[in-house]
Amino acid sequence: MRRNVAQYTAQPHRVSNIVRKDSTQRASVLQHVSQNVRRLRHAADLSQTALAEKSGVSRRMLVAIEAGEKNVSLTTLDRVAEALDVAFSDLIQAPDARDPSRINEVAWAGSIPGSKAVLLSKAIATREVEQWEWCLQPGEVYPSQVDAEGWSEQIFVFAGCLTLMLGDQPQHINAGEFYMFVSHQPHSYRNDGDVAARFIRNVVI
Repeated sequence: MRRNVAQYTAQPHRVSNIVRKDSTQRASVLQHVSQNVRRLRHAADLSQTALAEKSGVSRRMLVAIEAGEKNVSLTTLDRVAEALDVAFSDLIQAPDARDPSRINEVAWAGSIPGSKAVLLSKAIATREVEQWEWCLQPGEVYPSQVDAEGWSEQIFVFAGCLTLMLGDQPQHINAGEFYMFVSHQPHSYRNDGDVAARFIRNVVI
């Protein structure tokens, strides 16, 4: 059975390739996959043959993946991640990312230009993840309570501009931007703009 963290990060995608062959994101994402699979395989002390047997992915495919030469399906990456006992996000994230919770990588691109899925961030949930849709009208303020230790929140704004207060430090999140933070601290949400601020708020418990 797949671990909970892998379920949470991998379930939105099950078919098609990680990116289309003509995608401009292909080179960087496949390079991340190449470096991460090779690094994690070595860390697990597995040969390519051993990983192929454990994952059910052919050795020829693994060789091509590690060389960055093969466009790989999302289902295949799920199998490789499970065999390496890591999350899907660990395979596509930039190896030198300074913030491991922030990913912001294209994980799928469709056949029609503009169709895509972007894995924005990740968090380990002990119990559950709540997904909320919020709308704050201009001038509205929502003072949130300090959450329990270990909780975090993920915010994605899709209309307007949200001001997130962490203590006395404001974070301005515009439409199309996202932010993740540890919520075991004073925090509040407000709309300082002239139009409604609409956002998705994931509470990771």
